[in-house]
Amino acid sequence: MEWLTGIRSAIDFIEKNLENDISVQDVADKVFISPIFLQRGFSLMTGFSVGEYIRNRRLYQAALDLVNTEDLVIVIAYRYCYETPESFTKAFSRFHGVTPSQVRNSTPFKPFLPIKINLTVQGGNNMDYKIMSKAGFKVIGFQKVFDSETSYAEIPKFWDEICGKYANNVWAGNAPANVFEKAVKDYNIGEYGICIDDIGGSKFRYLIAGKYEGGEIPEGLEVFEFPVGDWAVFDIFGPCPGALQSVNTKIFTEWLPGNPEYEISGNANVEWYDCMSMPNDKDYHSAIWIPVKKK
Repeated sequence: MEWLTGIRSAIDFIEKNLENDISVQDVADKVFISPIFLQRGFSLMTGFSVGEYIRNRRLYQAALDLVNTEDLVIVIAYRYCYETPESFTKAFSRFHGVTPSQVRNSTPFKPFLPIKINLTVQGGNNMDYKIMSKAGFKVIGFQKVFDSETSYAEIPKFWDEICGKYANNVWAGNAPANVFEKAVKDYNIGEYGICIDDIGGSKFRYLIAGKYEGGEIPEGLEVFEFPVGDWAVFDIFGPCPGALQSVNTKIFTEWLPGNPEYEISGNANVEWYDCMSMPNDKDYHSAIWIPVKKK
């Protein structure tokens, strides 16, 4: 499905199902977009995660129901998929700044109308990228499961943890002190950041990884294999993570909506980092690899 149409269809599906217990996975399945790519594109285009958008729209509709109907709070809570009146009241008060009873007594509440995406694409097809056919390859690394809604904040902490435990010693030129440090050295772990969407819902696997070409796999490390395929490779030059995040935003708000030839394929993408340079260098080289296929 064309990317911009897919995001619009996701919003339309959510709007029609505010009273149904839908998940990120349900939305992704409906519009035929991988949950991780849907979450990323949706957030960049709307400013909200899929889950936030669903919650905010339900709480706004709930406020309208309080004003326009005589339904009990418990009925409205269940209508918008809250398990208890208490959890509904807590979420409602946090979002609107007033309680359901105050809204029923004519206290103003916070509006949250359906989002309409009217995107003007600028430079999408002129971005610095190349389409490359790559043979299948394997990566090995340290894995952790993240939630799409909190991953932007949590993944950098994971990098700090792994670097502190296993990478900094060998990157400083010292001999490996354990099997994990040896793996970091042997496989150049830290060259890749891999997002793998094969769990379902809003969860995904993330690997801090290097290229695996055989050998013993230490317990606690994971191997993932990419099949033969085409990739859109976006080379990035500038301090990381700022430059990489900027290009990532453009990929999902300009390149994908405006590209007449390619769409996302597969369930994993790659961040590549130049391990021979310092990430804060003004010309630091990194890249984003997006699996694609011809439309």
